[in-house]
Amino acid sequence: MKMTIKILVLGISLLMFNACDKDDDTIPKPPSTSINKILPLGASRVEGARPDFESYRYELWKDLKENDWTFDFIGTQSDNASYPAFSSENFDIDHEGRGGFTSGEILSGLNGWLNQTGSPDIVLFSSPGGNDILNGQNYNQTISNVNAIIDALQANNPSVTIIIEQPAQGRSDFMTTEFINAFNQMRQDVLTIATDQTTTTSQVIAVDMFTGFNDTHLADEVHYNEAGAEFIATRYYNVLINVLEK
Repeated sequence: MKMTIKILVLGISLLMFNACDKDDDTIPKPPSTSINKILPLGASRVEGARPDFESYRYELWKDLKENDWTFDFIGTQSDNASYPAFSSENFDIDHEGRGGFTSGEILSGLNGWLNQTGSPDIVLFSSPGGNDILNGQNYNQTISNVNAIIDALQANNPSVTIIIEQPAQGRSDFMTTEFINAFNQMRQDVLTIATDQTTTTSQVIAVDMFTGFNDTHLADEVHYNEAGAEFIATRYYNVLINVLEK
């Protein structure tokens, strides 16, 4: 039975944050000069994989455009999915969502990615430790990695604003007791991390992505459908309007 569960977890974890990874062999773009450089950071809930499942990024981009905010999504990654134009503009596809990545892998790559993109003003830190939980990795090490990721972001820009998710759960028939307990613990620990890591110049803001989130927001066991992407985007937008520069 344990072997069956382990195989299921490993299989789903590859699916969870594992859209189409891309090699970093493209020519880096010049650093953004926007007054609001936004780095979407995480795994495949950031990356998306249309038409199979959605990222929140497109819905958030539309919300920001519709309300006339000046901003630029940054990141070394981009996706090849088709997105309709909005207000005669094409979707800003830049991001740092890396399918299948654990917190340790994000931490390992982060400084190199920041060297390519330049410093973000705002980071949207998605589903911290999600793949770690699904892979049964050491939870204390995951928390250490999440704190170290925030440390690295603040070292790169001491005035960065980091919006960190209290992550949305997976589909109800997928969430084992172990997963439920780990996600609940992560949500509580995110609150502590946000308080402890906030400095006089750098806000770390926890955002509740789980209250009201349910199976109707999911395309599969863990990824967003369009309704889920809109749900997550709205939660981000409601925080961003209080921190974006005008």
